[in-house]
Amino acid sequence: MTVQTTSQAQTLGSDSSAIDPASVALKVKDLFVGYYEDLNILQGLDLNVQRAKITTVLGANGVGKSTLLKAIYGFLMPNQGQVLLEGQDVTGVPTYELISLGLAYIPQHPGIFRWMSIEENLEMGAYTFRRDKARIKRKIEEIYTRFPVLKERRKSMAGKLSGGQQRMIEVGRTLMTDPKVMLVDEPTAGLAKLLSEEVYQMLVDLTESGITILLVDQEIRQALKIADYVYVLELGRNKYEGSVDQFASPADIKKAFWA
Repeated sequence: MTVQTTSQAQTLGSDSSAIDPASVALKVKDLFVGYYEDLNILQGLDLNVQRAKITTVLGANGVGKSTLLKAIYGFLMPNQGQVLLEGQDVTGVPTYELISLGLAYIPQHPGIFRWMSIEENLEMGAYTFRRDKARIKRKIEEIYTRFPVLKERRKSMAGKLSGGQQRMIEVGRTLMTDPKVMLVDEPTAGLAKLLSEEVYQMLVDLTESGITILLVDQEIRQALKIADYVYVLELGRNKYEGSVDQFASPADIKKAFWA
């Protein structure tokens, strides 16, 4: 299917052309995606996700934020455009292959196994190397070092933990595969403010260890506190983009989201 490219996004004093191409871990080029071939939710979307930074995609409900993550992760086949991971074209590559290439996805609603223990949940993240017992043990210990509270309760049923701790389990299980890039969809949905702050700090800590994050969020102000670069979508297209300091004032935020 051939579709027409939309115009470039407006900027708030900075744009992706200023981003060093060598720093880009994940790139989306002219992406058209929909749940039906002749009805695209995303219409010519472009974005660059810089290595070991948090790039956040913001916008109203229904503009295509979650659709973007699903297309990147192979759940949806683009009608046009490309997804590049570390320069490699991975458009339409099956999800299980993307995992081995270093791409991970954390959906909006926690996908933990509530009736299983914390440690059993983490072991599920090692499915692709399930026969390598030494590696599994080493990775689990690394997760426990990062999240000591999980080690303390390693035999506890996951469903009995707080929402924030359940997010820790999900992130820990994802880290079992040594991802380079993580796609994160509304990580604090349904969480209390205090737990939300813990989750956002967890994302910052991940980038400090070298992991790249593409974050989709409805919590605009919280996302802006931790992001390095921001994209605002409107009706499946780039509306505004810029480094996070370009969204520092209420006037900037108003211009980007409601002008």
